[in-house]
Order: sequence, then structure tokens, then C-alpha cells
Amino acid sequence: MSIQVEGVSKFYGNQKALNNISFKVQKPEIVGFLGPNGAGKSTMMKILTTYLDANEGSATVNGFDVTNNKQQVQQSVGYLPEHNPLYLDMYIKEYLAFNASIYKINKERIEEVVELTGLTPEAHKTIGQLSKGYRQRVGLANALLHNPDVLILDEPTTGLDPNQLVEIRNLIKSIGKTKTVFLSTHIMQEVEAMCDRVIIINKGEIVADKKLNDLRKSKEQIVIVEFDYRVEDAFLLKLPKVKTVVNTHDFVYEVTFSTSEDMRSHVFDFAHDNKLKILQLNQKNASLESLFRELTSK
Repeated sequence: MSIQVEGVSKFYGNQKALNNISFKVQKPEIVGFLGPNGAGKSTMMKILTTYLDANEGSATVNGFDVTNNKQQVQQSVGYLPEHNPLYLDMYIKEYLAFNASIYKINKERIEEVVELTGLTPEAHKTIGQLSKGYRQRVGLANALLHNPDVLILDEPTTGLDPNQLVEIRNLIKSIGKTKTVFLSTHIMQEVEAMCDRVIIINKGEIVADKKLNDLRKSKEQIVIVEFDYRVEDAFLLKLPKVKTVVNTHDFVYEVTFSTSEDMRSHVFDFAHDNKLKILQLNQKNASLESLFRELTSK
């Protein structure tokens, strides 16, 4: 078992950040730790990476107890925290070499992770000269340096542009074929794009633990479409098997269909017939969306 958590609770004064949390993560598996802001995601990850001690319960990573075997846990875990701590005046490879010396890693591995995370075009720069997206890549490269069996990533796609998002998603999915990846996010589309399983936490308690494949069997879907100008909801409601239409903002609509059939082609045909231009057309899991809203709004 890569990660095993049994009855973990954490208090900050009188506030209970985690309440009797239990779950297990196998290898290889990519698990999304999903929840609203303040739900306890970062606290749980800090406990798993030995940055914090739990007040109650136990947790192991790669068979090592996070309280009694901290050094062994740290050696087998790659961690990207939510607020990625970096030395801005250091060059990328200089920073990675500094961290590699702690693990006694050879220089060839530095070149490997630089290439793996797409940092090669920026490798001549100091970290302070990088965009936020590239700084995230430096943090991910650092987490991969010692080739850990478990990756714990707290909001790994924060600050990435759409192209970078695709690249980092693909990288994480590739890593997840041979390693355990435990990543936190409050963005459900990220979970759908990368994960095998989702654990939802709300107010310090686990409220759902489900395989993504089980959720995908739902006979419902949401299509997100953006047109070049406003469309009356009544027209979109004429689409086949449509359930609801919500104009979320500007010219963006979320259209819910009561079918598992991919309805994006119907939306495309609708746009063509009405001489509309589509600026974006995406699909998301309606059951995951509904489950999250139901369980985190209580």
C-alpha cells in the first residue's frame, strides 16, 4: 500500500481541520483529492509529507510511519506544495543541483527532469525571471529529482496557461503509470483529465471516495460552449435530450443533457445552422459536478 491513513485528526487550537480521516491509495494510481478551499486538503498533504504531525490517528507512506520514520518518508516522496518555495535569484539548474546534492543525485538526473518537465527552453534563466507556470514546472522537476515512488502534489496546475495545462496533465498521467500520484485541487476538470479516482473532502471529513469510471457511467453530461454572441436559452433548450441551460457568464453556456452520448456534435450543428461561431466547446462529467455540489454545499 503506497499511502494508508487511519483515523487521522488535526486541530488548530479549537478548530478541527481534519476529523477522523481514513483512506488508502494503491500503486500505480492517480488519486484526486477534491474539495472547496479550506476543506483540509493541504493539511492532509502536510501530514503525509511529515511537515505536520496529526493529533490523532496514523498514516504511512510506502510502509513508513509519517511520525516515527520521517526521513524514510521524505526520501520516498516527491512533494510540490501549494505555495511553491523557490530561491528566485538562483538559476534553474543551480537550484536543482542544490537540491540534488541533498539526495546525492548525479547531474544526469538534473538534465532528465529539466527535459521531462519542459524546462529546457528556459534553463538559462534565473527562477525570478520565470512566469508562474514555469515556476510550477521547477517545483515539479524538484519533486521528481530523486525518482520517488509517491508524488504528492498540492494544486499542481496553478498558474499554467492552456498549453502548459495540457503538457503538465500529460506528464502527470505518464508518471501515474508507474508511480502513485496523490494530487489536490478544487477544479473538477483537472480530476477528470488526470485521475483514476476521486476523494472528496468537506469541512475536514471525507464525504466521497469513488472511481472515475463509475462516475462516467452516469446517463448525464454537461457541455460547456462559448459562442461569439449571446443566445437565448430557449433556443438551446430545443436541442435533443437537453435537460437544463445555464448562461454562466458572458457568452458561455453550460448545457446539461440526459444522455451518455457525446452531444458536442449536436451543439456544433446548432451553431452551424444558426451561423454562430464556437469559441470553446468542452464536455465535463455531470455526475461529478453534481456530487461535488451536493456534498460540499451542506
